[in-house]
Amino acid sequence: MEILQNDIVKLEPINPSHMDGILSAASDPRIWEHMPVELLSKESVMKYVVDGIKKREAETDFVFVIIDQSSQQIVGATSYMDISFQHKRLEIGSTWLNPRVWRTNINTNCKYLLLQYGFEQLGMQRIQIKTGHENVRSQKAIERLGAVKEGILRNHMIRKEGTIRHTVMYSIIQEEWNSVKERFEQQLLK
Repeated sequence: MEILQNDIVKLEPINPSHMDGILSAASDPRIWEHMPVELLSKESVMKYVVDGIKKREAETDFVFVIIDQSSQQIVGATSYMDISFQHKRLEIGSTWLNPRVWRTNINTNCKYLLLQYGFEQLGMQRIQIKTGHENVRSQKAIERLGAVKEGILRNHMIRKEGTIRHTVMYSIIQEEWNSVKERFEQQLLK
């Protein structure tokens, strides 16, 4: 997998040289409120990087660090997950961002690059995005992208603290990509 980039963000395949940047970007506990992991220690970041590399080698997931082009600093990470080349589908997920770039165009540009590469280079027929039922901020962000809400998977996951998470499922399919892409380019990337 190659580096994906535009003037706003660069998505680089995760590697050990990113550990310090990840640790710095991941240090705010607010990031981890709705996430299954917490990257608040050097050990947890090391495990995250090693696991990301193993999953890339197995071709099941592909983790990218998110670099803000203006500062050249890591500000988060995102992944292609649940990749099925046989069925031409994947998921964009496990995205986390440092709060200083929340409500900026960083995440929108990440999603655009990932969707564009997924549909236009990898030839995917379906790209899904999911989030927890209580994560209203993420649901609104996913809906702004033009993804279709497909439903809620009830009692889908058990969170790290032991509570139940219902999962809200969204997708964009190949037939919708051109209109979604046009919307990105006219409204969302500005």
